Amino acid sequence: MSTRPWLRITVIAAATAALALPLPGIAQSEPGAQPPKAHDFQAEQGAKPDLDNRRGSVAPPASLSRSAASTATIRWNALGTPAVVTGSTPLAEGLGSDPEQAARAYLKANENLFGLSGEAVDALEKIAVNPIGDGHAVLLRQRFGDLPAGVDGQVVVGVKDGKVLHVTSTLSRSSEAPPAARLTERQALEIAARDGGIDLATATVKKATATAVPAPDGTHNAFQVVLIGGGDGEPAAYTTHVDAVSGEILTRENLVDHHGAPDDPTWKAFPANPPGDYSSTDTRKTWCPAAGPGCDLVGADPATGKAWDLTHATDASTNTSVGNAAKTVENRASGDAFSVGTRSNVATPSRQYAYPWTNRWYTAKCDPAALDEPGEADLEAAMTNLHVMHNRMHDWSYRLGFTETAWNMQNDNGGRGGLGGDPEQGNAQAGARVLSVRDNANQITGPDGIAPITNMYLWQPIAGSFYAPCVDGDYDMSVIGHEYTHAISGRMIAGPNAGWSGAQAGAMNESTSDLFAMEYLAEYGFRPAGDTPSVTGGYVTGDKKAGIRNYDMATSPLNYSDIAYDLVGQQVHADGEIWSATQYDVRKAFLKKYGEGTPAKQKACADGQTPLDQCPGNRRWAQVSFDALLLMASGAVSYVDHRDALLAADAIRFGGANQAIMWRAFAEHGLGQGAASTGPNDPDPTPSFVDPAGKNGKLQLKPLLEAKEAALRLYVGDYEGRVVPVADTDPATELGDTVEMTPGVYDFVVAGNGFGHTRVKFAVLPGVKLPLPLPLAKNVASAALGATATGDGVNHGKLIDETEATNWASLTGPVSGRSVTVDLAGTAPSKVRRVQVSAMLRPSVNDPADPGGQNRFSALRAFEVLACDATKKDCASPASFSVVYTSPADAFQTRLPRPRGADLLIKSFKIPTTTATHLTLRAVSTQCTGNPLYAGEQDADPNSATDCGTASPARDQLRAAEFQAFTR
Repeated sequence: MSTRPWLRITVIAAATAALALPLPGIAQSEPGAQPPKAHDFQAEQGAKPDLDNRRGSVAPPASLSRSAASTATIRWNALGTPAVVTGSTPLAEGLGSDPEQAARAYLKANENLFGLSGEAVDALEKIAVNPIGDGHAVLLRQRFGDLPAGVDGQVVVGVKDGKVLHVTSTLSRSSEAPPAARLTERQALEIAARDGGIDLATATVKKATATAVPAPDGTHNAFQVVLIGGGDGEPAAYTTHVDAVSGEILTRENLVDHHGAPDDPTWKAFPANPPGDYSSTDTRKTWCPAAGPGCDLVGADPATGKAWDLTHATDASTNTSVGNAAKTVENRASGDAFSVGTRSNVATPSRQYAYPWTNRWYTAKCDPAALDEPGEADLEAAMTNLHVMHNRMHDWSYRLGFTETAWNMQNDNGGRGGLGGDPEQGNAQAGARVLSVRDNANQITGPDGIAPITNMYLWQPIAGSFYAPCVDGDYDMSVIGHEYTHAISGRMIAGPNAGWSGAQAGAMNESTSDLFAMEYLAEYGFRPAGDTPSVTGGYVTGDKKAGIRNYDMATSPLNYSDIAYDLVGQQVHADGEIWSATQYDVRKAFLKKYGEGTPAKQKACADGQTPLDQCPGNRRWAQVSFDALLLMASGAVSYVDHRDALLAADAIRFGGANQAIMWRAFAEHGLGQGAASTGPNDPDPTPSFVDPAGKNGKLQLKPLLEAKEAALRLYVGDYEGRVVPVADTDPATELGDTVEMTPGVYDFVVAGNGFGHTRVKFAVLPGVKLPLPLPLAKNVASAALGATATGDGVNHGKLIDETEATNWASLTGPVSGRSVTVDLAGTAPSKVRRVQVSAMLRPSVNDPADPGGQNRFSALRAFEVLACDATKKDCASPASFSVVYTSPADAFQTRLPRPRGADLLIKSFKIPTTTATHLTLRAVSTQCTGNPLYAGEQDADPNSATDCGTASPARDQLRAAEFQAFTR
């Protein structure tokens, strides 16, 4: 075996785009651009986005930036060092058994690559050496003079048996000390508070630490300011780096992620959620720290075996819902998500945390009077349930690697690493007395040593916004587990002081929370409310099919080309469903290879009682998913970066035994070999369906008949608007008419100017190039062919522009009868036999013609088609038009709790053969005015009306994206 650490890195791949720093001109920093939504559970509220004001880039070394023959793939960051170095073979080997020394030896041997001298490598601080099976993730951090790097300046080296298998970094090529500070800590606090809209006087956390921030223009002296707001209103919590010389904001990270014996303690809690039919049957189980009479389930701190209500330093019980890993309180009287609740769950000396549960919020139909009745709407039961679930997530994730050295949340770390002093604070029934605080959940996670906070809200129907049942979020473990996982992933990725950053990173943050909550429940055999076990929020939303999401991740059609597909554009929850669908299929591949195991085996693996190599496939997948977080030195990652970290985690822990099955699942979802992104904020990444470990097939577009010379685009999946095509027949583009894909049966959308939208299902066969025949008919309502549109409202032309990325809007009611008339293409009448209509919304971007926000309830539901033949009548007169088609009342059918984009996609409707020169699309109803699911009074809250048609501004708004007409 070679002992040369540079052996495998002498030739490298061509450079790709920056990872850690955003590229100039990203949407979040452009004047007038709409910021992304805050990362709360429902994702319908605004907040200041993650921000990085560092600009420019340092070019990689010329001798390393390009190479045709490569054994490694390198993607560069804006600091001129590798963001990712990965490959199918080790990057270096023969480096010795000590993982930290191996990592340092690798960096020293590659000074030209990373720009660090041997002395600079020796000066790197060891932050953590976390085990990944027989391998390790070594995290090292730069210092600049006397200051540690506050953001970036880190490297993670994945090492196993003296081999380096994967490297990620945000290192700077310069280690020079920054200029001396001119600002004080107080001034930095004031600047960050103004930037975040936080009242410094009432902030519950305000901490400023001197740091250095590397940037392309040099190293900045800075203060890392952590602020958690304390006033009423929407949650506000940020880590902000303030330039200590100029006072400029360098970076901002939004910390809010919006989703025994008589003396021994016992807790009563629901394993997953109360009955899914909302009956008041008490199905809670009793948890104890050790098995014994009256105990249904066992749970205790995995490192010490101590009960959940003990103070670890003294082993004394708090007799409350305060323990080493979690502190659970109520915070019903305040809309402020950050203040400490006023009441702890005090028990009797017997420590029996069992309180009545009567399902009162549901049976009271959201009547706030129930909060003041005896039992206070089951408050103590809610606090207990939340406390148990937080401890359960702590204990489960601990066994997967979320330990003290990975910066978990505990009051006392017992000398095992980390800072401690940061147990999870759970606010039960948060804001219950504040009407505007409903239908949500969030998690606020700061750096290691700062206690995170989660808020569980009450749920109820709100007119034109959300139609949830009257339930308490403190009982839905799919929601609680989701929120807690924000802390898991936010702490494990990028070291102790940073979290996820950027749109794609934020999406994977949300997805990871859904995935880990599902995995916890599955491993213990707890069945959440939902048609399948992979539904998030089925109990709190009342939707058993998809819960709070657009899709059940087990049946999702989404892929990497769909980034920004949702109603509001690039949105972390919707885009996160792309990663969920991908990871679910990776997990499924592990299950197929290693089996599901018995319920007893699943539980034994979850409890750490069975070696990993004897566990079912899902447990192995979960372990690799935890490991991958430790291999990413930056939280500003793309899907491609996370994919590579997962592959590297498998290589380190399992020797690469699962590369083939992982690549196949990634390729099926557009994250194959050629997938690429310009960075974590890229709304149009390049998808690839190529499996490098398998035999791929090809499809070639073959337009036929009227479409023979047409410029057509091919999209994978169900969406066209804001989606990246994979092939086209337009000679003006570089895309080409052929796509290479891993074998399978795929759904496609074909779109082109003059030909509307066509859905196609087609098989890709291994090793075969097949033609994809497209005998399309012309769309006579196409603006590209000369059709024009006039009528009510604004943006009439966007109804016939053949993309669902834009729409027509009418902003003044009543909506019934609002219409657009299309003068069809050509001069002769057309025999129209079919129309296509889309009720899809466009993102809420600045549009002077349509200044109103996009409300999903304003989408078209039912319509009529009217016709006129100008060769026989005066089509300038409305009286000349007659109704030729009336759609079903539920032409665009939706579900509770609200309409989703998938409900509103373009549909085809056969109409009686109609000879016409003009067609009119006339609205009958919208989702707000015509859908019985959103009609009437649905609760007993005297302060809140729920009927959308009378109580919501959406009643006067109407939107539709497409109207197309075909002769066949």
